[in-house]
Amino acid sequence: MEYTSGSASWRDVVRRALGGLHRRRPGRRQFGWSSGVPLIALLAGLLFTTTATTAGGTSLREDRRPQLTQLIEDSRSQLAVAEERAAALREQVDQQASIVAGSDQPIADQRARVEANRAAAGFTALAGPGIVVELDDAPRLADLPDGASNDDLVVHQGDVQAVVNALWAGGAEAMSIMDVRVLSTSAVRCVGNTLLLHGGVYSPPFRIAAIGDPTALQQALDDSEGVQLFRDAVTHFQLGYQQTVESELSVPAFDGSTALHHTTVPETAR
Repeated sequence: MEYTSGSASWRDVVRRALGGLHRRRPGRRQFGWSSGVPLIALLAGLLFTTTATTAGGTSLREDRRPQLTQLIEDSRSQLAVAEERAAALREQVDQQASIVAGSDQPIADQRARVEANRAAAGFTALAGPGIVVELDDAPRLADLPDGASNDDLVVHQGDVQAVVNALWAGGAEAMSIMDVRVLSTSAVRCVGNTLLLHGGVYSPPFRIAAIGDPTALQQALDDSEGVQLFRDAVTHFQLGYQQTVESELSVPAFDGSTALHHTTVPETAR
């Protein structure tokens, strides 16, 4: 089918519509639906002309996935540049503060206080024994189990959060997800089967590493209801779950933004 536009097509549509509305000769049999045909033709002509004008010679159902992919890649590149600039600025601030601290005792005291808490806050790399947990999507199955859907075959935000919460509860001293250091303010978000963490986008398998007493960490994972539900799904839907003990595990220092948008003072500190 070809779309037409312009005054010629409109004249044809209007002429046919008016011609159909002319009163027929008396005695000639008319059908009830015949009076609606011109109106339908007029509306159809309007629809075709509007569609042709909107399309502009292109397909209205053009696949925009390549454009979205390029948009994501551009955003990642911009984020990487911004992170590099932020790191350079933080380094300049530290250097200037160090210079000032040499002649200003209050600033020197505050810097000493900051340095004493850097490790606990997650701003230094740590190493030690611990546990690594990997969560992965199920392979594509030709026939899904009864009552199952494709949604049952992927790792969800709640699954990752269950492992993270269990490891914190087990006394983890430091933790990383996909080799990115996570803090008490870190948020785990999933979109589809991708993980969003500190501005980065990651695909499964999701690797969670925690430094701490391996025995206590294992027990915390075994006691977690959310982790147990995922393990059950591993059996039913072939999801991936791997848990290994490491005698020497390392997690990087947190290098993201430390800006807080909201905070409260605990009742005990008031």
